Amino acid sequence: MMSEEDLKEYHSIERNMRGIKKSNKYNYLEGKRIEDQGSRIYDINGYRLPSVTTILARTKDQQFLKDWKAKVGEKEAERIKNLSSRRGTAMHKFLESYITGVGYDDLTELGQAAKPMAQKIIEIGLTPVEEYYGSEVTLYYPGLYAGSTDLVCTHNSKDTIVDFKQSNRPKRVDWIEDYFMQIAAYAMAHDHVYGSNIEQGVIMVCTPDLYYQEFKIEGHELRSWKHKFLKRLDMYHEIKFDEKERVTLGDLNTLLKEMTDESK
Repeated sequence: MMSEEDLKEYHSIERNMRGIKKSNKYNYLEGKRIEDQGSRIYDINGYRLPSVTTILARTKDQQFLKDWKAKVGEKEAERIKNLSSRRGTAMHKFLESYITGVGYDDLTELGQAAKPMAQKIIEIGLTPVEEYYGSEVTLYYPGLYAGSTDLVCTHNSKDTIVDFKQSNRPKRVDWIEDYFMQIAAYAMAHDHVYGSNIEQGVIMVCTPDLYYQEFKIEGHELRSWKHKFLKRLDMYHEIKFDEKERVTLGDLNTLLKEMTDESK
């Protein structure tokens, strides 16, 4: 049974669950997500595409992770990883329910730990959001990659891709380069499929002790991260396929050239 203080907090959050104005400007496709031998694959209209997170994970320098596991031990590393993942999932559920205006609560210990983290993001991060096009949106670049972004919206009057992250400690910019490439990949896919002009990407991070951070990329910086992601995508295909089996990468080579030209 909840205490009087818990009930007060619960009803306060419920009153705030009014949602954000929904725009039906884009008709998003619901892709099927598949876990296949440690990789995440999306089935988009019968075509299997690697996820953005899988591409980045397979092409990332793993030395830092190996050093960390050696320091804390395999068992402790796995415990921290699982706890972080479950807490992040719980936080995302609260945020999605707020955005869409659908009532939700999680009275488990983990859920109650994640709720104030979501509330912090709502109070600070989502205040500039005027309307949203989609929540938990599957995005894809035909023939190349797919993924799921947390929110597509207008943020300070700019069409924006938003990703929510939980973190055990505050982040430094040089620690989250993959986050920037992830959000740039989603922006590129959205623009290609829907003819849009995503102007910025915003990453909203909260720690369990409610320290909030926000990282924004736009303009030349966004174009630069798109180019860096395409380089990683090329690396992924080089790792996964030999020259004979490689997928047709005409689109990728064209994109790389376009990104290079834009960066000059």
